[in-house]
Amino acid sequence: MNDSPAALELLASRVDELEKRVRALERPSEAGASAVVQSAVFSHAVSPVDASLPPAGTLFSTLGRAMLGIAGAYLLRAVAQAGLMPKTAVADAGIAYAAAWVVWAARSKASGFIQMVYAGTSALILVPMLWEVTLYFQAFSPIVTAGVLAAFAMLATFLGWGGETARLAWIAHGSAAMAAVALALATHHVLPFVYLLLMVVLLDEYAKTKSDRHGLAAVVSLTADAAIWGMIIIYSGPQNSRGEYSGLSPAALILPACLLLAINGTGVAIRATVRELRISVFDAIQTMIAFLLAVTSVLCFAPPCGTVILGASCLVLSGVLYVAVFARRQKLAESRSIRVFQMWSAALLLAGALWALPRSGAVVALACAGVIAYLLAARMNSTMLDWHGAIFLCTAAGISALPEYVVGVLVGSLPGRPEASFVIVVCCATVAFIAVRGAEGGSWQRQAIEFIPALVATCGLTALLARSVLGAAGIAISLDVHHVAFLRTLTVSLVALALAFAGSRAGRTALTQLAYVTLAFVAVKLMFEDLRHGRMEFIAGSIFLFAMTLIAVPRLARLGARLRAAHLPEAIAVGKG
Repeated sequence: MNDSPAALELLASRVDELEKRVRALERPSEAGASAVVQSAVFSHAVSPVDASLPPAGTLFSTLGRAMLGIAGAYLLRAVAQAGLMPKTAVADAGIAYAAAWVVWAARSKASGFIQMVYAGTSALILVPMLWEVTLYFQAFSPIVTAGVLAAFAMLATFLGWGGETARLAWIAHGSAAMAAVALALATHHVLPFVYLLLMVVLLDEYAKTKSDRHGLAAVVSLTADAAIWGMIIIYSGPQNSRGEYSGLSPAALILPACLLLAINGTGVAIRATVRELRISVFDAIQTMIAFLLAVTSVLCFAPPCGTVILGASCLVLSGVLYVAVFARRQKLAESRSIRVFQMWSAALLLAGALWALPRSGAVVALACAGVIAYLLAARMNSTMLDWHGAIFLCTAAGISALPEYVVGVLVGSLPGRPEASFVIVVCCATVAFIAVRGAEGGSWQRQAIEFIPALVATCGLTALLARSVLGAAGIAISLDVHHVAFLRTLTVSLVALALAFAGSRAGRTALTQLAYVTLAFVAVKLMFEDLRHGRMEFIAGSIFLFAMTLIAVPRLARLGARLRAAHLPEAIAVGKG
């Protein structure tokens, strides 16, 4: 028998293995848990702590290579200062040297951190070199410098967008944007570097559309906004306040803001309609900022006809957005995208009508747009279109002669014949109120949507009725102040009674509410007009009218409600029959 130590160890190991197998057969759950724990511990032991960070040795080696690259850049600078080579040739060599680092960073199989170090090295080589070549050596013009930075950003973008290589583009875009702002302030040549920023914004929009990776897009976009706003401030002031800044034509000052709006708007539209992505809050805000910058630049630098062109452009954009919303409504399933597009389309329609059309034309256009919105909302069951119609009608009524005419007829000096736009607004409001869905028992939003056209139509029709009554009375007698006050009170009281009964009878809550609003108006009018300018008998008559109206309005409302309740079963029975 072999009693050597090796044989004894082999025998002991076999016994231990047999004991483990027996234990596993007797308690399988504990054995499985132990195996899972051992597997997890082993996998944790062999996996790296952080795959994005290289080991300490690799990290120091990477930083050392980056420092060698920067040392090479300083060597090129020394060659340029010594005059051993032409400065233009040294600058070209420096550009190629920086581009080589970007290519190396993109093609290397190292981790993302190492690629970012190499890309940062490229930016640290290129940007200071361009600063010296442009400002001190004056070997490059600002246009050439902006072109080099644009090529650098494009190279980093198209070397590969996706995965870890996206960080190269982030570094290139951020460094190009910061360099553009600094060089624009230092050289006093704003326009080339503004176009550089616009190109970087375009690259970011392309990247977001392709891969939905934002990176530093927000920083670059805000930098472009600040640069264009600064250009507007600089060139909108007097000539002697611009210092050494070069002169620019109005077209050159307007075009950058319009291009920024086109880039942001097109990117948002493609992502929302084609890729069916959700519009982010920043994209919505940035597009509105770009629109405000474009409007400001046109108002500051365009000739007088520029406002009309701006308004016409807004009308065209509004129509395009409305068509896009209705055509792609099923695709735009995300509610925020629909709300954003609808809000923009309504705002563009308002701005376009006010800027492109004269006041009477804007009144007619907005009134017609309001009634069309109400009609489409009733057909499509769209609350947002109802709100658009209400906003358009309110704006049309506000900029028309309706407020002035109503106040003049009911409490002021009698005006003449109403304008045609006034009549159109009243007719459109009446049609819109008829078309709107009843809000009886609905939410406050539905009641507000119904109340707005009812208010506009009631004010206009009451003014026309009062003007007709006063005109007819003026034919029969010579009207004095107390006659006018009494006839106005009579007319408005009759309108309140009609509104109370018609509203409750037809189930239109807005009319009933307007009856009580009219009562409040009669009370105020009685205090400030009838009591101050009337004679005693006419004052007594006005008070009597108000008292009777005050009693009759609630009763007529209840009567109309009872008649409606009694009529509903009959209508239902007829419908079933």
